[in-house]
Amino acid sequence: MASDMRSLNSQKGQSCGVSDQACHSKIKSSNDGKPSRAKANGVSSLSGSHNDEKNLKENSGACNLNSGLANPLSVDGTKVSTARSEPIDSSDHDGCLHVKNESCITCDDLLQESDKEQPGGTLEDLFSFNDEEDDDSDWEPSARLALNRWFCLNCTVPNMEGFTHCQNCDELKGSVVVGYDAFKAHLAQAALLSADTALPSISTAVGFDERMLLHSEIEIKPNPHPERPDRLRAIAASLAAAGIFPSKCVMVPPREITKEELLRVHTSDHIDSVEQTKNMLYSYFTSDTYANGHSACAAKLAAGICADLANLIISGRVRNGFAMVRPPGHHAGVKQAMGFCLHNNAAVAALAAQRAGAKKVLIVDWDVHHGNGTQEIFDGDNSVLYISLHRHEDGSFYPGTGAAHEVGVMDGQGFSVNIPWSRGGVGDNDYIFAFQHVVLPIAAEFAPDITIISAGFDAARGDPLGCCDVTPAGYSRMTSMLTACSQGKLLVILEGGYNLRSISSSATEVVKVLLGDRPVYDTDATEPSEEGIQTVLQVLSIQQQFWPVLVPSFASVLALQRLVFSKYTTEVNKMKRKHAGGAGPFWWKWGSKRLLYEVLFEGRCLRKTKDTGKEKLNDEAES
Repeated sequence: MASDMRSLNSQKGQSCGVSDQACHSKIKSSNDGKPSRAKANGVSSLSGSHNDEKNLKENSGACNLNSGLANPLSVDGTKVSTARSEPIDSSDHDGCLHVKNESCITCDDLLQESDKEQPGGTLEDLFSFNDEEDDDSDWEPSARLALNRWFCLNCTVPNMEGFTHCQNCDELKGSVVVGYDAFKAHLAQAALLSADTALPSISTAVGFDERMLLHSEIEIKPNPHPERPDRLRAIAASLAAAGIFPSKCVMVPPREITKEELLRVHTSDHIDSVEQTKNMLYSYFTSDTYANGHSACAAKLAAGICADLANLIISGRVRNGFAMVRPPGHHAGVKQAMGFCLHNNAAVAALAAQRAGAKKVLIVDWDVHHGNGTQEIFDGDNSVLYISLHRHEDGSFYPGTGAAHEVGVMDGQGFSVNIPWSRGGVGDNDYIFAFQHVVLPIAAEFAPDITIISAGFDAARGDPLGCCDVTPAGYSRMTSMLTACSQGKLLVILEGGYNLRSISSSATEVVKVLLGDRPVYDTDATEPSEEGIQTVLQVLSIQQQFWPVLVPSFASVLALQRLVFSKYTTEVNKMKRKHAGGAGPFWWKWGSKRLLYEVLFEGRCLRKTKDTGKEKLNDEAES
């Protein structure tokens, strides 16, 4: 990061800068906010020639975001070069990565295949197109306006040409990702965990493989896809810059998951449909869930790394682990890929842990989107407790599932715990409050043998899709709180998160906790919001029938809600009296069936809405 770029921590209190409509789904689709699915043999495929070899050969000179005009940045005391990186071929002179796995298609092989007819149907086979109807000449003026913009490489949000900094994350225009070379140089030096490896005094294992960087969207579109290879590069370089890698952790040898292991989670048809994508230049499972010739390999590597980390933790070979993997997995259900996810990595890890001897597994999903796939897989299983904190907004936020009343089925009733936020902008205070009153009491009663975190960092401040306000300190505290749930046996699996600065700083703080560092405490922490209190109270009222340990929490949160309402009522009455006597400002509005108060309460401006039950004309009074 450059010295002339403000850090995200200086933006506390800012909104994400993205429109509400953009926040309500991962990528706009044509099916009421849910991705539409047009598929042939499991996926919708597109065949064609390869327009740009750079789409397949990755830029390996990456990590902290910097501009060519910027000065070097000190990250935790380590200088990071800010030279503008140029595309560097990540393959050897033969055009393929240094791997021996024949199931992964090499870059040169894919280039040759692109000139041949691709197997599977195409969109032209699925739909008939009328050239006359596709004439967009009437839209040329607006098209020219759309081109007059630039996309932030940190958060992918579009900006008008006149701005020099991103209006969402304040990133400097022209910034690129540099610094990944430092991490890559250490890969060969990293200690690989094998059967005869002597374990270090602090044993935290990290799972990563460069082949996962080859999973990317090849189709050229007006805007970049948020789930992109730079997400891993940013986290990797941050770990190297912080001195965490390779000196303080060991690497788990990567491997592809087997079909037999995947069949414990997914249907055979689903597994085959993902595998078919290696024979296609590019394909789509849904409008936002892409694949290319390397995606099947990447997805199997991600699942294999998660399974092996879970096994190592349960066996005691390592204390905890961080799976730095992509594509993400928590939206992938029993028989479908969606929401950028192909295979469900957390589910694979949970079942691998049980095969290694764990009887009970806790999955805590703090990704801003509900993990509908993970919930579906374990919906009737009382040996796996699934707890999710996510934006829901009465089902209008992607994927629309995860209401508080979704508690599981049959023997699994009470083993799905959903904490659905009713709005965006949720921050550390509400998350910590939910942990204290819901997550930790249930987890302690459940007493898991291992805790798996589906660690999406898209609830972080500045994320273009999540539009929430969780800080690296907040993620650090939540990780620390979960370490006590299963005697420190903790596996953190990367899910979402699309602001490169946010995910790299947040993931680094999480790994520091895994290594034994004390969590970061934000001195500006405040009490929970009233919406947060209401959500937690709703969850407690439902879950206390399954978890009697929550009864005291329900009573204390209910008392807190009454106290907050009493304080508010007292303050409103006080301001009314001041206004009636001509002292001090007080604004009020009569609206259609609503009364809006704006009062100054404990240093914050609170807005309250009250049903008046009758129509009145708009009016304003101001002293």
